[in-house]
Amino acid sequence: MPTDINRATTNVILDPEVSGEIWAKTIEESAFMQLARKISIPGPGVKVQTIAGEPTADWVDETNLKPISTHSFDKKVITPYKLAVIEPFSEEFRRDKKGLYEECKNRLPYALSRKFDETIMGTTAPGTGFDVLGGASTTSIKPAGNVTVYDKFVAVDAAISAADGIMDGIALAPQGKSIVIGAVDNVGHPVFTAGVGSGTVGNILGAPVAVKKGVYKAGTPAIVGIAGDFSNAVYGTVEGIKMSISDQATLVDGDKVIPLFQSNMFAVRFEIEVAFAVKDVNQYMLLTNATE
Repeated sequence: MPTDINRATTNVILDPEVSGEIWAKTIEESAFMQLARKISIPGPGVKVQTIAGEPTADWVDETNLKPISTHSFDKKVITPYKLAVIEPFSEEFRRDKKGLYEECKNRLPYALSRKFDETIMGTTAPGTGFDVLGGASTTSIKPAGNVTVYDKFVAVDAAISAADGIMDGIALAPQGKSIVIGAVDNVGHPVFTAGVGSGTVGNILGAPVAVKKGVYKAGTPAIVGIAGDFSNAVYGTVEGIKMSISDQATLVDGDKVIPLFQSNMFAVRFEIEVAFAVKDVNQYMLLTNATE
């Protein structure tokens, strides 16, 4: 016997007249897709040639032999993995809550981008050839005594520089944004915002900032962002996001079975094959809210 076939319409009242106004959570986008460089990825993946070391020059006396030096090379395999989500709807929902249905359908792809960010911020990759940054070094960005938020980011910049990187991108969770916008100078002016009363974070030490929920990781302390050399980070998709709609399939959700045709339902599926890779995880710093 099918169970829970109407879960898609829970808490939805099919009124004869409803407002066109829809209140919903903010649509999410991917911080890493915003900061990293996009490349083309074929279905089986791609092997990227990397330059691991640069030649060096040296001074020579007149008539002496000139020094010989060469680049050193390496390779990196980047593999895409499939990320997907399916949501079932009743035919009545699509008919009587048309505006709400369209909003839900339009928002489904953002479940993919948030999961993408959460995966990269973790320590478990979907498979080999997909890099995650959850094992990077951590540092607090909360002010402590005479050490300001500005001082903390200078230290982050220095650590990334010591790993032969350039801090050219920062992703903050809303919890990290709260710490940053609270940073003020000696006369009380905001350090990293557009001005007093502005809730927008500007560049931090020249690095652009993306504020996204997917980079938050709960804990004690919590991870509230990441900074790094994003010029050495790439992501790619095989065909971009694909959408399919079916009213003939039977959905299996654990021990629950949803026969769409028999139940007057249909389902919307979004999926993407996506890859992510960095040159060196040591060029990234996880930012925490630890009190030091």
